[in-house]
Amino acid sequence: MKCVLCKNGQTAPGTANVTLHRDQASVIIKNVPADVCQNCREFYLADDVARQTTESAEAALARGAELEVQQFAA
Repeated sequence: MKCVLCKNGQTAPGTANVTLHRDQASVIIKNVPADVCQNCREFYLADDVARQTTESAEAALARGAELEVQQFAA
């Protein structure tokens, strides 16, 4: 698909590091499967991957994490 952000690049399957912030907390999830723009590196997550990423970040915040770095778990 054509990148919505840069409008020049095409996306291809790859991985991205997703950083989520809430208040003073940050959760970084590495190697998340995504469609990545070959021009600007903007990434797009499938619905199920976005849901899993959000749930993982919510669990980290529920444990009281202020900063957590984790690998994506398929």
